[in-house]
Amino acid sequence: MALGLLGKKVGMTRIFDAEAGTSIPVTVIDVAGNEFLQVKTTETDGYSAVQVGYDDQKEFRLNLPKRGHFAKSNVSPKKLVKEFRFDSDSDIPNTEEAHPGAELFEAGQWVDVLGTTKGKGFQGVVKRYNFSGQPDSHGHMMHRRPGGVGAGTWPGRIWKNKKMPGRHGVYNRTVQNLKIVQVRPEDNVVLVSGAVPGHKGAYVTIRPAIKKAAK
Repeated sequence: MALGLLGKKVGMTRIFDAEAGTSIPVTVIDVAGNEFLQVKTTETDGYSAVQVGYDDQKEFRLNLPKRGHFAKSNVSPKKLVKEFRFDSDSDIPNTEEAHPGAELFEAGQWVDVLGTTKGKGFQGVVKRYNFSGQPDSHGHMMHRRPGGVGAGTWPGRIWKNKKMPGRHGVYNRTVQNLKIVQVRPEDNVVLVSGAVPGHKGAYVTIRPAIKKAAK
């Protein structure tokens, strides 16, 4: 895996490609505020990784072990901490530049974006699981209900993991193979084609695509 960054979803807009004459929908991701916390090597930790922190946090909200970890790294407390693993120690990038930013990526590069989907609240099975529903006419009394959910005497209960109404959304999702349309180092933002999970201001992780090589 290559080094990635944490960021916030600012929102969506569009970029006009004058050569192709097309309008490209893009998501703006703000990656300002990333800091290197720790470098892990095979000798010291058993594997190779770089730990990155993002978005300042008030110190009183952290327990003592976390406060000590940030103090040892000589950085302010962070809300998010994520590790990016590498195959070997030789793949670990230079971490002397304490604040990695948008310059880590380039236009035309393929990336994966990890995020958490919007919460939808308590929903029925039609919205939650795409059930087809029941007849809408001929005197039918139930339209969006799930129907039968089990047998009678045996098993005498509802099977575990039965698809039923409940809270929908707030799922961890990864959108793969999105193309970076623009990189703006002066603003520390990255513009990727298409949509990414989450609401405006949601935390996301952007990393080089695993299944698609860089162009």
